[in-house]
Amino acid sequence: MKKTIFLAGGCFWGTQKYMDQIKGVCETEVGFANGNTVNPSYEEVCHNNTGHAETVRVIYDDAVLSLPQLLRFYFRSINPTRLNRQGEDKGSQYRTGIYYTDPQEEAVIREELTELAKNYDKPIMVECLPLKNYYPAEEYHQKYLEKNPNGYCHLSEHLFEEVFEKSRG
Repeated sequence: MKKTIFLAGGCFWGTQKYMDQIKGVCETEVGFANGNTVNPSYEEVCHNNTGHAETVRVIYDDAVLSLPQLLRFYFRSINPTRLNRQGEDKGSQYRTGIYYTDPQEEAVIREELTELAKNYDKPIMVECLPLKNYYPAEEYHQKYLEKNPNGYCHLSEHLFEEVFEKSRG
């Protein structure tokens, strides 16, 4: 059965490319989640304090990839102890977060965050919230790193290769 989760992991370009490498992920789309304005543009999110997070909508097949497995892959792609920053990107739009639409998923997400916290001596800064709103980003942001292979990404190329191998092996 296909399920949907929304993952904020800093700049959405790299997070989308990373998620697309994972076996069981069927579809991704970049956009803006849990903000205070309706249908913001990228420029508004970057400069007008809209409260949105750059987010990837991930549709996955839970017969192939469970939510805990997906979250463990996601955790490899972020520094969960940084507030409003991943890589060189700074600002609340680059915060980390897991936004769910099925209330039954909250317990699973919180359990995975509790397990993750055991590996760190700093607090985990990943939001776990119901999805309040989501708006797709402009078309030029969709699959950005496929269209612009030399484009900026806060994730290393090694990480993309690693997730591809681990999810298929």
